[in-house]
Amino acid sequence: VCFIPGGLDCSISFISHVLGKVCVHGWQKEILGVLVPRLTDLTKSDCIWQRICWQLVECVPDRWMEAVVLGFVQRAPGADVLSRLLGNLVVKNKKAQFVVAQKMLLLQYGHTTAVLQNLIGYLSLDSVRRTLLLRVLQELLETWSSSSAVKHSPAEQQLYISKAILICLSHLKEPEIASCRQELLTSMMEGVKCHLESSLPQLRRLGMVVAESISLYINTEGSVLKFEYEEDDETRELKSLLVQTPSFYVVPSLPDDDRSEQAGAVLPLVPESNEKSYTAAPVMPDEESDAELDSDDDLIPYDMSEDTELKIKAPMYIRDCIEVLTGSRSEDVDKWEATIKALESLVRRNPAATREVSVELAKILLHLEEKTCIEGFVELRQRAQVAVLTTDPIPVAKYLTSQFYSLNYSLRQRMDILDVLVLAAQELSCPKFHGKTTNSDVQKPCIQLLPGSDSSKGWRRIVDERIKSKTRRFDTNPSRVELASHPNEFNSVAGYFFFPLIQHFDRPLTTFDLLGEDHLVLGRLVHTLAVLMYLAVNTVAVTAMGKALLEFVWTLRFHTDSYVRQGLLSCISSLLLSVPTERILADMTEELLETQSWLGDVMEKDPDGDCRRLALQNLLLMENLKKKLEAVPS
Repeated sequence: VCFIPGGLDCSISFISHVLGKVCVHGWQKEILGVLVPRLTDLTKSDCIWQRICWQLVECVPDRWMEAVVLGFVQRAPGADVLSRLLGNLVVKNKKAQFVVAQKMLLLQYGHTTAVLQNLIGYLSLDSVRRTLLLRVLQELLETWSSSSAVKHSPAEQQLYISKAILICLSHLKEPEIASCRQELLTSMMEGVKCHLESSLPQLRRLGMVVAESISLYINTEGSVLKFEYEEDDETRELKSLLVQTPSFYVVPSLPDDDRSEQAGAVLPLVPESNEKSYTAAPVMPDEESDAELDSDDDLIPYDMSEDTELKIKAPMYIRDCIEVLTGSRSEDVDKWEATIKALESLVRRNPAATREVSVELAKILLHLEEKTCIEGFVELRQRAQVAVLTTDPIPVAKYLTSQFYSLNYSLRQRMDILDVLVLAAQELSCPKFHGKTTNSDVQKPCIQLLPGSDSSKGWRRIVDERIKSKTRRFDTNPSRVELASHPNEFNSVAGYFFFPLIQHFDRPLTTFDLLGEDHLVLGRLVHTLAVLMYLAVNTVAVTAMGKALLEFVWTLRFHTDSYVRQGLLSCISSLLLSVPTERILADMTEELLETQSWLGDVMEKDPDGDCRRLALQNLLLMENLKKKLEAVPS
């Protein structure tokens, strides 16, 4: 730093030009890594240096302003420091205002949470800039509550905007909240609606957390919104953004010693309140306490060490189970619990008796509701449904697939049907192992249907399993149990599981519209078809299933919901893995060429990261097919 003697005036515009030029040419980290700490120390207690620093950044030309402002925001150790270094630059310079209030918050989403806190804290530390803070919050809420933005922007950007909204809320004062309470309420209602309609659990959870936070601020005395969701690290981080330490932001010009003294003065309030809470408990007189203690001394406890719980005997026959499950007498509750727990094993032990009433039993289980608070009821019912379906696949599969598109079913029941079909198909397609020892780690084909999973990991696992199955391994371990071969039972029934599901997806019902608002069920349906396609490998109907699935994918390829698109790309993966290469090349050449072009567009332009990864994986699978074809001698 140079000093000019004699009190002469000087211009630092040349230095500003040099700073902007250096930053825009890629040396931002090197120069600001030295300059920002030095200016931080100089401006801490010297207002002249503050004015010099303000002039330094204000004289940077607009074409280089973004690189300089971004560097200062990223490297400032706190919002108070950033306020000292930039002053009211965002109010005086339109380019800086666009970078801070628009580009870094709405057009970019790669900055860290600390950078967001610096940026928004800087806007809140001056009365002139607080007007800009309110405008930024309004624009963030407009984006957050836009259904188009929720559908077409990546989840990472939604998380970034949610963090910015919560940080803005933490800096608002009561008069400012009162002035925009109606706008906050309107944005909250619209935003939580479009977030809860999303198929991705992460976006739904983001909507719940932000809506709870806005409700907490606008309803300080009344009731507030409260949702039920599982808290994770992301949720806890979002909630922590609402907590600010006022002493570090409201008084940025205080020296470090004074600031630490004020912070220390606030901290003892917590133990004092705790002490008060302990001492506020009423102390009972000794006579009254002794009387209460003596009153129970004469009671002798019963010896219950030999008591045994009364066990209800479960029914021994399938028809008795049906009678119990359809009964309405309240005294049969214990027997009802015993029946639902024993039903799966009873069905598997009596396949002949089950086949006589399989459809009736499937109907009862599909409509069965929990009478008591039985632990694991949903799993017990689902396992019983799978047992019935695997015992008598064709009639039960016909019934379930027909009910999927019927009236008067809830979305939960329709998704239960899809889950049961998938689990039964997995069980039928997996060989049954026989031998003295069993391997509990045998991997079964498993594709996650719930939208909360990273589907790309599931399909990576599928590819690895297929590679393992085609790899020859030489092992001389004599203790290995030889497994007996078993036919693939899914071979003869795959069509009954698959084709009825794919037939009527485009026919809306009064209470069920897959192509409309029920896109969550559509996503589950698409993933179910992908699983069934994968499990149909080496079956007779696999080629026909592949052609029908490719037409289905082509119809929905531009769907706006990212979970549906992930399922469509998973369908392509299962098709390439299951249908024989020669049949693909003979029957689907033109369709695959068009699909390859679409996959290239998805890989480059889709906003969802999982969709891009799945598209790349499918292109690699197609490339492998091409190499396999070239390797075959003519």
